[in-house]
Amino acid sequence: MTFKDREEAFESKYRHDEDIRFRTHARRNKLFGLWVAEQMGLRDDDSQHYARTVVQSDIKMPGDEDVIAKVKNDLDAAGVEVSEHRLRKRLDECFEEAKQQIMQE
Repeated sequence: MTFKDREEAFESKYRHDEDIRFRTHARRNKLFGLWVAEQMGLRDDDSQHYARTVVQSDIKMPGDEDVIAKVKNDLDAAGVEVSEHRLRKRLDECFEEAKQQIMQE
């Protein structure tokens, strides 16, 4: 194996890993959005639409702060009391679920 082959293999693995990371985070956010929608009493198309807005909210800033802030504001506006600690815990649970789903695909 030449240095060029090793470099290409490394780049290919990096692209694959980044794709998996991106898809896992997007799936996590969708699962989290569906859970939040359920807490707010949204159903069917409304819950799917809300989940998409949660996925889109993760684009604004690196990290999870934008997602947590969005859903916390939405829950507060809907009169649903959920602590920030509970939201973070649920987000972590959604990450594990998303990781399992992506790996099974």
